[in-house]
Amino acid sequence: MKNTHAIDAARLAIMLNDLRLPAIKLLWPDFAEQADKEGWPAARFLSAIAEHELSERDRRRMERHLADARLPPGKTLGSFDFDAVPMVSKAQVMAITAGDSWLAKGANILLFGPPGGGKSHLAAAIGLALIENGWRVLFSRTTELVQKLQVARRELQLESAIAKLDKFDLLILDDLAYVTKDQAETSVLFELISARYERRSILITANQPFGE
Repeated sequence: MKNTHAIDAARLAIMLNDLRLPAIKLLWPDFAEQADKEGWPAARFLSAIAEHELSERDRRRMERHLADARLPPGKTLGSFDFDAVPMVSKAQVMAITAGDSWLAKGANILLFGPPGGGKSHLAAAIGLALIENGWRVLFSRTTELVQKLQVARRELQLESAIAKLDKFDLLILDDLAYVTKDQAETSVLFELISARYERRSILITANQPFGE
């Protein structure tokens, strides 16, 4: 009987691998033992292990999205000092982090203010909260992203490079002002913004409004 059980368990492990159900593969023996002891109906057993698989998938997806986002560490809404920036409405920021009212429409956000005012912190914190709510975000210094796009243009791959950014619901461009005085960089940036217009959202931080 033990040999039969071992063979069945080994075959089940292979099938769960093929089905890409790693959490169930890991947890089913303990759950099966508990189900046998407590007399669970089959539906309860199946529901329990399925819930754990979904939970594990959510955790792995969150890890991937956080890694892809390249957010600066430690920048959360909890650590942002709203009292130091009274013109920023905490209630409005919290509404923004839901994402539903603007990301689905491809709307944009502009954060202007002097250096040291917390723009980058707030932008990153919004990005983190959006990821936690299921949205895809990429945070980048504007200069770094523009330089990558310039390389893509020289290699005749600009359209493809911009298209790859479509997987992100929100693109955070930090410190825009550093590229606005260079014509080539401004041109690439304009193409990026134009390509995302009313389709995918952008959040921009800058020290002063455009044109100043």
